[in-house]
Amino acid sequence: MSDDVAGLARVRERIDAAALANGRAAVDVQLLLAVKTVDATRIRALLEASGTTLIGQNRAQELATTEPDLVGVAHSSHFIGHLQSNKVNAVLRWADCVQSVDSTRLAERLDRAAAARGRDLDVFVQVNTSGEPTKAGVHPDEATDLAAVVGGLEHLRLRGFMTIGANSPETARVRASYDALARVRDQVSSSGLPGTAAARELSMGMSRDLEVAIAAGATMVRVGTGVFGARG
Repeated sequence: MSDDVAGLARVRERIDAAALANGRAAVDVQLLLAVKTVDATRIRALLEASGTTLIGQNRAQELATTEPDLVGVAHSSHFIGHLQSNKVNAVLRWADCVQSVDSTRLAERLDRAAAARGRDLDVFVQVNTSGEPTKAGVHPDEATDLAAVVGGLEHLRLRGFMTIGANSPETARVRASYDALARVRDQVSSSGLPGTAAARELSMGMSRDLEVAIAAGATMVRVGTGVFGARG
């Protein structure tokens, strides 16, 4: 068994245990492999060996470099990093979903680019629930307005919301940042705004805090280090 396969098995055990501890089914929590700096050969080997199909890229250049070598392997690629408007077309060539929509300008740019490609695009609205200035995302008080914009765009499908948890050793503070995203989701999905009723997914939690995120209702955790080890 390769180190990556063993790491993936350990992460899945953590997810299963956390789901069980919170009265949830393990199948209700998806695992996204955050593959930043991991080469295509290594990603392909893990996908083929494990049956895992969901990967996330932080950088447009790495997405464009890696994806051609993954053609023929069943997988879905999400873009999970900050997305500059001038990189939208490059990302849409390969990504099935963009999880980092944090402005009306970006949403409208993605909609136009998707229309030009004759496709629809799954998206998440990224929310800065920790209040940390180093993190991207719309303020929680502005999330409903942005979700309304996204929900009204013809070629975007709002699946849910994404956040990066508070960078803190205090579990209560981390949990609060995840509970805040769940509240945003509940507010938006019950708002009656067009295109928002199905936006139930919560992409939150990483290697260090996935248990906390699952306890708060995460439907997807984004794990890199826990599978691939520390990276530069």
